[in-house]
Amino acid sequence: MKYTVCLIIVLSLLIMLTGCSRLTIENYSRIKTGLEYSEVVKILGKPDTCSDVMYVKSCVWGNEQKNITVNFMGDKALLFTSRNIK
Repeated sequence: MKYTVCLIIVLSLLIMLTGCSRLTIENYSRIKTGLEYSEVVKILGKPDTCSDVMYVKSCVWGNEQKNITVNFMGDKALLFTSRNIK
C-alpha cells in the first residue's frame, strides 16, 4: 500500500515537471511584434539568457537544441524566432 502511494506521488511530480515547459507552439504564437518585455515574460517566464548590443536586447528561452529567441528594441518585441518548438 505504501509503495503504491509513493509511486503515485513520484509519477505525479514527474508529470508536473515535464508539463511545465513554456516552450510550446501555442505560447510562441502569442508573441507579437510590439509586445513589451514584461508581457513576453508573462508568457514564457524568465529568459535563460539576455544580451544587449546597440540598443537591441536579445533574450533566449531554452537551449541550443530547443528555444525561442526574442529581440527587443526600446522594450518592445521586434523580431522573434523558434527552434524545434512543437
